[in-house]
Amino acid sequence: MIRSKQGIGMTSRRTRDRMISRLRSQGIADTRVLSVMTETPRHLFVDEALESRAYEDTALPIGHNQTISQPYIVARMTELLLEKIQPQKVLEIGTGCGYQTAILAQLVKQVYSVERIAPLMKKARDVLWDLNLKTVGFKHADGHLGWPEHAPFDGILAAAAPGN
Repeated sequence: MIRSKQGIGMTSRRTRDRMISRLRSQGIADTRVLSVMTETPRHLFVDEALESRAYEDTALPIGHNQTISQPYIVARMTELLLEKIQPQKVLEIGTGCGYQTAILAQLVKQVYSVERIAPLMKKARDVLWDLNLKTVGFKHADGHLGWPEHAPFDGILAAAAPGN
């Protein structure tokens, strides 16, 4: 079955609008961030079994002992990144399922995303490609090393906790 980008029921536009209202009430004010999050189908970044919970303000499992960050964290980190400058080139450490990557790709000219778990990176790349978000470079590597070949970056967003 092909998953709908528009969503139905608990993945519908109305459900997304409730998520945006909640983000506003939590202090997210950047209209660019709110607009992009309204239009980005978060339910496509989680397993089908969790689609009905995709717009809750909670982290959800994405496999490999990883989670998709709660919408508030994605919104706040993005808002902080855009607060003082309009970055053109951003390094993201920790692609995960690609949701944060998708938000960034709609707000900056180029995103370079590093992920240490190859299956997560591949799945994220496939979803972003399906959404026609093609201004993202992906690298399977340890994020501790960054991506020197594309440095310097206007901003760096660490969407992953450092490991050992």
